Amino acid sequence: MAINLLKAGHSLRVFDLSVEAVKQVAAKGATGCKSAVETVQGIEILVTMLPAGNSVEGILRTNEALFDHLKAGTLIIDASTIDAATSKKMAAVATERNLSFIDAPVSGGTAGAAAGTLSFMVGGAESDFQRALPVLQCMGKNIFHAGGIGSGQVAKACNNMLLAILMAGTSEALNLGINNGLDPLALSEIMSRSSGGNWVLDCYNPVPGVMENAPASRDYQGGFFVDLMCKDLGLAMDISQTSGSPVPMGSIAKSLFNLHQTQGKGSLDFSSIVQLFQGKS
Repeated sequence: MAINLLKAGHSLRVFDLSVEAVKQVAAKGATGCKSAVETVQGIEILVTMLPAGNSVEGILRTNEALFDHLKAGTLIIDASTIDAATSKKMAAVATERNLSFIDAPVSGGTAGAAAGTLSFMVGGAESDFQRALPVLQCMGKNIFHAGGIGSGQVAKACNNMLLAILMAGTSEALNLGINNGLDPLALSEIMSRSSGGNWVLDCYNPVPGVMENAPASRDYQGGFFVDLMCKDLGLAMDISQTSGSPVPMGSIAKSLFNLHQTQGKGSLDFSSIVQLFQGKS
């Protein structure tokens, strides 16, 4: 994502806990910084991407307290996938500081990030969305304004819950066919062109060797970790509780991915859920 911003001509200051990640982007023309506070000196737009709500609040308000170091008028684009409540809290504090904040979680995985084809689901004021749009378009292909603050997080949770259901269901069906003598490539094509067709079959087949560029054909390395899917499903369950929305299929998907995670598969791509049906632990 950072490299695509550089390619589009933006001047970039970057920081990450991974020194190697900073070096890689600095080699492409960014200014590598040794701290988050150093990174925000003199900037107009801050893009954050962190693993959890407490991480976002920590870097913006409590620990590094970047809110105290940003100049008035700075736009904060938080591309983290976190709970909507934290996004709303951070937006309220930003407004008090004469700053702007939008939540903009992404979908598309590492391949989409590299290709600049991510989908952004944005929650925030229309004026802030329009200001962020030229920046987001450097990193993504599909930019959606979901509504007010927190709406992007809700949309992301809904999307990833459905993705988990599709991946688990597709893996189950493929394993059933394989166990009854069907070739996974032939079965995938049959279902893809029939009423069972879905994104998993078209773009992200979970069976090794069916799709050359899918994580399944790289021993499930890279892609979207099982750990992250479990986190996102937890967020979806929280949203379902607060809104009183029944999510029986989402709950089953969460149980399956949690079980897969406990078998030591948390750092594999989430398409490795097929191994659960294959009995591979």
